[in-house]
Amino acid sequence: MPAPTAAELDEYAARRARLMEAVGADGIAIVPAARETVRNRDVHYRFRQDSDFWYLTGFGEPDAVAVLAPGRDGGAFVLFVRERNKEREIWDGRRAGPEGAVKTYRADQAYAAAELDRMLPALLAGRSKVFYTLGEHPEWDVKITACVREIREVSRRGPAAPTEFVALDTSLHELRLIKTPAELAALRHACAVSAQAHVRAMRASAPGVWEWQVAAEIHHEFEKHRMEPGYGSIVGGGDNACILHYTENDAQLADGDLLLIDAGGEFRGYTADITRTFPVNGRFSGPQKDVYEVVLAAQKAAIAELKPGNSSGRPHEVATRVLTEGMVALGLLQGDPDELIHTEKHRQFYMHGTGHWLGMDVHDVGRYKLQGQPRPFAEGMVMTVEPGLYIAPDAPGVDPRFRGIGIRIEDDVLVTAAGPEVLTPGVPKEVADVEALMRG
Repeated sequence: MPAPTAAELDEYAARRARLMEAVGADGIAIVPAARETVRNRDVHYRFRQDSDFWYLTGFGEPDAVAVLAPGRDGGAFVLFVRERNKEREIWDGRRAGPEGAVKTYRADQAYAAAELDRMLPALLAGRSKVFYTLGEHPEWDVKITACVREIREVSRRGPAAPTEFVALDTSLHELRLIKTPAELAALRHACAVSAQAHVRAMRASAPGVWEWQVAAEIHHEFEKHRMEPGYGSIVGGGDNACILHYTENDAQLADGDLLLIDAGGEFRGYTADITRTFPVNGRFSGPQKDVYEVVLAAQKAAIAELKPGNSSGRPHEVATRVLTEGMVALGLLQGDPDELIHTEKHRQFYMHGTGHWLGMDVHDVGRYKLQGQPRPFAEGMVMTVEPGLYIAPDAPGVDPRFRGIGIRIEDDVLVTAAGPEVLTPGVPKEVADVEALMRG
C-alpha cells in the first residue's frame, strides 16, 4: 500500500476529528488493524487493510491498533505498530515502526504493538465509554474486556472504570456513508479505470475465448493503474450468467452466448462495482434483446429515484415493478403485476436487491433503515443500481427461447442536489452502442 499523500493525511485527520466528536471527552475508541491470513503453508494472502482502520489512519501494515482518546495528555491519536526488524524487513518488506508512525502517519504518539497490553489500563481508566465493536476481533475482545474488569476491581482506589461499550460502527459507519470530496475523487478514479477494463474485456470477447482469458484482460487493466480487484470478478458466459456469484470463470464462450461481467477495481481503498451483459458474437438475438431491454428500463427507472429525500427503498420498488411488468409482457409470468409482486412471484427470476452502498467496501457500511423505515437519501451517498433477470436453463413453464438467459446491468450512482450522477458512464449499455463496440 503506497504511503499517503499530504492531502490524504489531512483527510484522515479530519475523519478522526469527526469521530472523536461523537466519542466525546469521556470516551475512547479502539480500532484494530487487519491481521495477515495464511493462504497455504507459509504463504499469506495479499494483505488488505481493515476498512475502518484505513479510513481513520491510512496506515497499511497488519497487526496495528489505533486508539483515539480525546483530551489525552500527549495527544489523542495513538498508534501501536510492529517494531522495525532488520531481518524481517529483508524478507517481508519495510516497516514504519513507531517512529515512522509519528513521522509519516501523524500519530501523536506511537509505540510497539507489544506495549499495548501494558498501556491499556491507563488508556481506559477514567473513560466512561469504550467505542469498540465486539465480536469482530476475538483476541482483542478478550484483552479489552479483561482490562475493564481489572480496572473495576481496583476502581475504589483510582480512576473509575468504563461503564459502557458502544459499537464503533454506530458512529463510524455513519461517517463513512457520506462521502467527502476526497473520497469521491478516489471513487471516480476507480470507476473510470474499471469502465476502461470492462470496455477492454468486451473487445476481447468472442466465441471460443475462455472466461478466464476475459478476466485476465480486466485484471491487466487494473494492474496498469496500480489497482487490484475490489472483489472476486464474475465472468459468466451462457448459463453461468444465471449464477449470481459465479467466480469459477473457467468455461469457453460459445457463439450465441451472452457474457455477464461483474467486476470493479479498487483504488487507494475505494472500489467500483460495474456489471455489463453483452453478446460474445456481437449481436443480441431477439429473445436476448427483449429481456435486456426490460432490465435496462428497470435500471434507468431505479437510477432516477436516487435523489435527496427520496426513500432509499424506492429504487428497488421501482425496478421490481418495471421488471415484473416486463416479465408479464414477455410471458415469463402470468397475472396482475401488483399481485405478482405482493406474492413475490417475481423472485423466480429476480431474487436479489437492486443496490447497495458503495465505498471502501463493495458492500459498504451504513444502515439502510432508521427507526424501522428505509432511510432517505442524502447528498454524498453512493449506491449501486443493479437490476437483473435470471432465467435458469431448466426453468419450468418458460418459453425455451428464454431459458439460460442471465442479464444484469449495474452502475455506481452518487446522490447529489442536482439529481443522480452516474459515476460509471464509460461502459456502453444501450443495445446499439454495445453492438457497435463489439463490432469495432
